[in-house]
Amino acid sequence: MKIVRSGPLRGNIKLSGDKSISHRAILLAAIAEGESRIQNLLVAGVTKKMLTALSELGVEWRLDGSNLIVTGRGLKGLQSPGKSLDCGNSATTMRMLAGVCSASGINVNLDGSPGLKTRPMSRIVNPLGEMGVIIQAQEPGKTAPLQIQGRRSDQSLIAIDYSSPISSAQVKSCLLLAGLATNGVIHYKEPRASRDHTERLLSRLGVNIDRSEAKDGSVQITMDPRGCLPLPPLITTIPGDISSAAFLIVAALITPNSEITIQEVGLNPTRTGLLEALLMMGADLEINNTGELNNEPRGDITVRHSHLRGIHLPESLVVKMIDEIPIFTAAAAYANGKTLVSGAGELRVKETDRIAAIQMEFNKLGVNLKENKDGFSLQGHPTLQGGKVQSHGDHRMAMSLAVAGLGAEKSVEIQNAEITAESYPNFASDLRDLGAQVE
Repeated sequence: MKIVRSGPLRGNIKLSGDKSISHRAILLAAIAEGESRIQNLLVAGVTKKMLTALSELGVEWRLDGSNLIVTGRGLKGLQSPGKSLDCGNSATTMRMLAGVCSASGINVNLDGSPGLKTRPMSRIVNPLGEMGVIIQAQEPGKTAPLQIQGRRSDQSLIAIDYSSPISSAQVKSCLLLAGLATNGVIHYKEPRASRDHTERLLSRLGVNIDRSEAKDGSVQITMDPRGCLPLPPLITTIPGDISSAAFLIVAALITPNSEITIQEVGLNPTRTGLLEALLMMGADLEINNTGELNNEPRGDITVRHSHLRGIHLPESLVVKMIDEIPIFTAAAAYANGKTLVSGAGELRVKETDRIAAIQMEFNKLGVNLKENKDGFSLQGHPTLQGGKVQSHGDHRMAMSLAVAGLGAEKSVEIQNAEITAESYPNFASDLRDLGAQVE
């Protein structure tokens, strides 16, 4: 992918469905009973892997454009697959499948890409073991592939009281999904609020689930699955992906005379950290036509070119924008003054070591950026230089570097940029439709 310095970005646009919600909706439809209908599903690399896994588990589904129809088999109706389930490069896929397969009591092997095999899985293996799941990871380091051994259909898992040392929606979702097979109350605590799409979807399906936040920012989730099974069919429309919108938002902010509106975007408060950070930087953002549909808030975001200023990103926002740190870096690169990011150590164990990748690739564009153990600092500059950069096999890095190229003096060429299809297949075409020069 090659990006050339572009003129103003203008227009209105709607995005494909939120990736996080799409993942969860697919799985919950599979373990519900009856025909579920999901509109505006994200159809991309990561969700295609999840749909393929459903087929291997004996679940029938069909796609009509971005509308998905799933004939759910119920929690105990999944079948042990005849081969390993390929989770690709998605830790979300692996961790949530681990929760569902543990609850279903089937034998399964969860595998994936070389990159996925470096991701830490002890964070789900250990608590699943406490719940009575027979699960094995690769030693040392507790990494994929994961082997889960089934149990008798009349044998419940153990309801646990678990305090997670990290805030992770993937860990939380895994344990809540496994918790559907318990005969007691699940208590889950995390240091700060992670995205809560799983809780919202479970609540819509009739599961008794409560959330409370303490003064120190920690969050307690309580789920009582007794009496909630079988789950009814899921009928929902997924809002546009706020994480995909982030790239277009920053693109408009840093490109002079730009004004765009992104319509019907998800505005879940656990996902809006980037918007809060950009407002602190002086971004001209408006949110209109807000409302809630199917338990998820959404609205339209209008963005205008802005003269941004560097900030010390509050650690309280990091969990709410952990996936958006690479594109936040692009915004900070064009801001006036110094930006400091800390408390983002989780970036070290994403699709790549994102802190190291950010330092390496943004420095190639002329950004004065220095990494530290759990973040980085940088000095903004009104214009970046061009050059060749590498995606590191990370879709968010590829798109962030592309956006950074919109204001560079010379063209920016992103190698292995096809990885953007993992989460945002229309990224290049959407940018072109708004006026960007993308080859």
